[in-house]
Amino acid sequence: MAERFGGKFSPDGSINSDHGVAPEGPAVSRKSSFGGRNLLYVITPVPFAIRAFAADPSGLVLGLAAAAVMALGVWLTLEGVRAEQAYHDRRVARRPAIPRKLFGSILTGVALYLGGRLAGTDTIQSLGLLLIGAGLHVAAFGPDPLRNKGMTGIDAFQTDRVARAVDEAEAYLAAMKDAILRVNDRSLGARVDKFAKAARVLFRDVESDPGDLTAARKFLTVYLMGARDATIKFADIYARDRDAQARADYEALLTDLESQFAVRTKALLADNHADLNVEITVLRERLQREN
Repeated sequence: MAERFGGKFSPDGSINSDHGVAPEGPAVSRKSSFGGRNLLYVITPVPFAIRAFAADPSGLVLGLAAAAVMALGVWLTLEGVRAEQAYHDRRVARRPAIPRKLFGSILTGVALYLGGRLAGTDTIQSLGLLLIGAGLHVAAFGPDPLRNKGMTGIDAFQTDRVARAVDEAEAYLAAMKDAILRVNDRSLGARVDKFAKAARVLFRDVESDPGDLTAARKFLTVYLMGARDATIKFADIYARDRDAQARADYEALLTDLESQFAVRTKALLADNHADLNVEITVLRERLQREN
């Protein structure tokens, strides 16, 4: 299904012009590296299964094992790509605890090895398939993030608290997006995306300064939980009878929430700037005394 492009020249404008919210900076969402290849990659276990049922009993076991290993490799790769995208979307992030794409490449190679044995190739040739398959997988999807990002000088306990809070908030946004899909209205979907973008500006600020979590927690929990519940109820009503008043009320709610998120973000940024000025002043006074 086609989607409407956004930006400052689009009819919907951007949140920057509406509420003065700063852009998200380096936390830019990246496209999944699956792209148009996902369908081809997901169906790769199928040939192993087909070949298995055309073989003798030992070949059946070998072929089904190859199909299962390939399917697991596909799943790990997809999860690894999603984890990498989440890593790049955040200014402060821990490296993934499990290198899913690496394990996906290994399992892909193992599946090709088993498939080679099923086809009757010798051990050396099958090992060659393993190495080639794993290497091509790494070349296609790249390695997993190997180090933490933006965490120098930040308390690990505070960072974990922020990460859990942001994960919970992202789950509320995902539920809103999932619910609004039932309405089958692209303009409403774009409106929810616009609100989500405003909310994520606040997320990025909290991630860059975990001390802001206390001031922003109500927005990351209570407000987003209410927005999720309202979206679910609105989707149920609007999908049934296309109530124009319900739509107007829902869009007004999103506008109010977006405005409040923008105000909170601006206040936190101002507080952070004031804190920085205080630290600079104290350091300058100390340097003057020492000199």
